[in-house]
Amino acid sequence: MRILLDTNILISAFILNSPRMLALIDAITQNHTLVLPSYVAEELRDVVRRKFPQKIRQAEQFLLDLPCELFETPSDLDASMYPGLRDPKDLPVLASAIAADVDVLLSGDGDFAPLDMRRPETLTPTEFLEKYG
Repeated sequence: MRILLDTNILISAFILNSPRMLALIDAITQNHTLVLPSYVAEELRDVVRRKFPQKIRQAEQFLLDLPCELFETPSDLDASMYPGLRDPKDLPVLASAIAADVDVLLSGDGDFAPLDMRRPETLTPTEFLEKYG
């Protein structure tokens, strides 16, 4: 399966050192293809620069060490193509998931669930582990 992680999962893994999120990322990279959009990588960098500037070098290394397929987030985003998306910051994540043809979009953010899409399947980490773990 091709799986895209939302920024909040990477933040939980890198900044919070969540053993659960680190194990999830490890399981995904061992058994599936992890897709990392440029928007998600840049959003992680932005959060680290603002909130944890002393960790920016480690964040860069974390991203370099992450076994993943890099994907350039589409630049021509049209919000009207994604009705029901509450948070405009989620638009590049969703557009990347669709354009990269991922099977699963994993997010701790519940905003993707009400979109009722068949592909990509949108799941929380808990839902993913229950279904595919």
